[in-house]
Amino acid sequence: MATNATWTIVFDDKKIVKKTGVEAGTYYKISDDSFWNQAKFSNIWAIQYGTSVETDEVEYRDNTPHSSFASANLGSINDFINKWDSAHLSQLQSNWDNDNVQGESEEDKITRLGQRPTSYSSN
Repeated sequence: MATNATWTIVFDDKKIVKKTGVEAGTYYKISDDSFWNQAKFSNIWAIQYGTSVETDEVEYRDNTPHSSFASANLGSINDFINKWDSAHLSQLQSNWDNDNVQGESEEDKITRLGQRPTSYSSN
């Protein structure tokens, strides 16, 4: 696998990993078989998007040479980023929901944590 990617997608594990920013290293398993089972992904083993070696971004299951994401005709990287963002927002909301102090009012909780997250974007 190429190094220094901004995103890593591992198809067998159905995982999307953010490799930069505050959330670097955070990954989510995306349980959406209709997404992963698209015909255009059938020969893809992994994607290392945003590497310094663009021709090493898409890694195939067979002996097909690695290629750039653009030349692999896989659509937009945002398809993967949006899946990660949605999973991350769910995690942020769950963290907020479960961060309770006994006897604390909702108003006090908002003062302590801020408003419950309602959106998230990696962009």
